Amino acid sequence: MAESPHVILYTYFRSSCSARLRIALHLKSIRYSCKYVNLLRDEQHSAAYAAVNPSCLVPSLQILTKAGSCTTITQSIAALEYLEEQYPGCTPLLPPALDVAGRAHVRNLVGIIASDTQPVTNLRILSRVGLLGGAKEQWARELMAEGLAAYEQLSASSAGRFSYGDVVTMADACLVPAVWGAIRYGVDLGAYPTVKAIYEEMSKLEAVSKADWRVQGDTPEELRG
Repeated sequence: MAESPHVILYTYFRSSCSARLRIALHLKSIRYSCKYVNLLRDEQHSAAYAAVNPSCLVPSLQILTKAGSCTTITQSIAALEYLEEQYPGCTPLLPPALDVAGRAHVRNLVGIIASDTQPVTNLRILSRVGLLGGAKEQWARELMAEGLAAYEQLSASSAGRFSYGDVVTMADACLVPAVWGAIRYGVDLGAYPTVKAIYEEMSKLEAVSKADWRVQGDTPEELRG
C-alpha cells in the first residue's frame, strides 16, 4: 500500500482563502498539519515564507511524499481543484463529470467569491484603502454585499440544502468564509435568503466547525468562542 503523503497548510486564522481549504480538507477527511503565518506581524513577507509562496499570501498547500517529492500550490482555487483530482473518491466537491453544465455552474459560484469579492476586500487591499484615506470598513461592507447579491441571484435556481442541490461542493466551501467576513463587517444576511439558508446548513457540518476561524491553533485567546 502506498504511503499517504504529508499535507501541510500554511494558514492564518482569519484568512477566508485559508478557511476554504480547511473546510475542503475536513470534508474530504484528509489529515493535514498547519504552519501559521501571522499576517498582522508581516510574517508573510519573511524570506522563509517567500521561498514557499513568492506572492507572500496565504494559503499555501504542500504535499510531501516519503519519496521526497514536494508539490506546492499557492492559489486556493488551484488547491481545491488539486484536492478534487487527487482525492476524487473522498467527498467529491464538484458535480459528476457528465454534468458539465453543473460543474461550470459551481465554478461560476466559486468565481463570484474567489475572483470578484475576496480579492478586493482582503487585508492588503483594505490596508491600502485606509492609507489613501478611504473608509475601509464601508469599502469592505459594500463590496461583500455586492458579491453576496450576485451569489444569491445565481444560486437561487440551483440551491437545495446547499448551493447546488443537496450535495456540498467547493462553492459552499468558498461561501462560508465569505459569510464569516460579511458578518464581521455588518452585512445584513436577511437580504440574501438563499445564501443565509445555505450558510446555516453548512454551519451544521463538523468539517465547518473544525475549520471555523474562532477555533484555530493561531486564533488569539480573546477571539475564541
